[in-house]
Amino acid sequence: MLLMAAFTIFSVSAFAQDSTAHSSKQARQKLQKTTYSCPMHPEVVSNKVGKCPKCGMKLTASNKEQMKMKEMKTYACPMHADITSAKPGKCSKCNMDLVEKTPAAAGHQN
Repeated sequence: MLLMAAFTIFSVSAFAQDSTAHSSKQARQKLQKTTYSCPMHPEVVSNKVGKCPKCGMKLTASNKEQMKMKEMKTYACPMHADITSAKPGKCSKCNMDLVEKTPAAAGHQN
């Protein structure tokens, strides 16, 4: 009986640690989202790829984001371009593997 109680406590604490690690990983991925802006209207900013509401131009990664991407490897979800990470992992929205983005492609997404 004592052994069973010890096993239960160990299982619960291991699950709680795993759950905390997973949620902090998701929080880091959300903090690392890329910021996009219009080349002609820098005040137009978005956290996802799209078009400028003023002129219709494609939003590109901001200059700061482009410089960061050149300096470090960036991984992104193939289905959700707004989900990025500095390390390989899984997308927090669809659980797909994140793939490495090349610096040239980082600012020129569809």
